[in-house]
Amino acid sequence: MKPKNKATNYKPAEDRAKDLKLALYRIQKGRARTGETKVSIAAVAREAGISTALIHNHYPDVAETIREAQGRSSRAMRDVKHQDLVTERKKSAAYRQEIEELRAKIARLASFNELLLDENRVLIAKMNDPKVVDLVLRKPHE
Repeated sequence: MKPKNKATNYKPAEDRAKDLKLALYRIQKGRARTGETKVSIAAVAREAGISTALIHNHYPDVAETIREAQGRSSRAMRDVKHQDLVTERKKSAAYRQEIEELRAKIARLASFNELLLDENRVLIAKMNDPKVVDLVLRKPHE
């Protein structure tokens, strides 16, 4: 028996990248040799017969292609999250503006309420004064 030389397992980067893209294609078309049905970096690595670390560390473009096939592209996810952040910031600014308007309205209402309470105190005092007489108004047809 001839001992295996580990150097024979190494492929040029271009060939390995092509193998990875073919593995991805086979999974997408339902023709995976390993029976993989869902696209993932781990599935592509198993289909190509390599480790996931090799894809992550040496083939980031292939990893991004796999993520795009999953609908989880890091660029796309970043853009979506940025857009969500912009939207939430606009909502937050609108809420802050609304809070300020409501605070001003509360201040006006509190001032008006104090005015009414003071007026009510004066009227109660006048009503309790013995010099004040209730006037009974008659209706004209009586």
